[in-house]
Amino acid sequence: MSLQRLDKLVAASGKYTRSEATAMIRRGEVLVNGAAVRSGAEKFDADRDEILVRGEAIGWKPLRYFIMNKPDGVLSATEDRSETTVIDLLTPELRRLGLAPAGRLDKNSEGLLLLTNDGAFAHRVISPNKMVYKKYYVETEGVLTEEDCRAVEEGIALKDFTTLPGRLEILQLSGPGKAYIFIREGKFHQVRRMLGSRQKPVTYLKRLAIGGLKLDEALAPGQFRELTVEEAEAVFQPE
Repeated sequence: MSLQRLDKLVAASGKYTRSEATAMIRRGEVLVNGAAVRSGAEKFDADRDEILVRGEAIGWKPLRYFIMNKPDGVLSATEDRSETTVIDLLTPELRRLGLAPAGRLDKNSEGLLLLTNDGAFAHRVISPNKMVYKKYYVETEGVLTEEDCRAVEEGIALKDFTTLPGRLEILQLSGPGKAYIFIREGKFHQVRRMLGSRQKPVTYLKRLAIGGLKLDEALAPGQFRELTVEEAEAVFQPE
């Protein structure tokens, strides 16, 4: 990797704030290749240089990827003055990493949410032309029909845009609707607006998969864990 400022490398570990990193460096508590470095402005390569803070390796990773089971009532945003965001659910250390949702889930929707500080990765996830389909379980008022399936496949004309072709798989043919829906874009309230335009208001919505990455059912609502490299790459594989 390229050379970066020492104070930035220490802070990027997620264990310390930038000011804490600067103070420890000045006190001689940060060793690089066995020698104390007292200026945070000096630059090093975290892949080649051994950086110890109070005797422990910083465990620095330039890019991080997390999966969260987003609970109902929480915003898919980095900050909000009045409401809880998914970033608020993280530990203090992780909140320092500059993580942000890769795509959104509506406040009242649940399920799989990706969090990362890799902007290029997030762009690939949300860009419709990358063909990363998102799978949702949906419940609606009214019976879902084959006409609804065809409408989703053809694209639904909403007030401000026409949706790209998707897929609706009906799970029961009577009573309130239950189905899986697959789309590769994620505009504001899109699934709710699509089915609402068909007079089938959504009563429950949960995202189950992004590409080939499925929701980890071991995660309770609000819980999260870091993804392996293989899991992160599974996002760009078919379900």
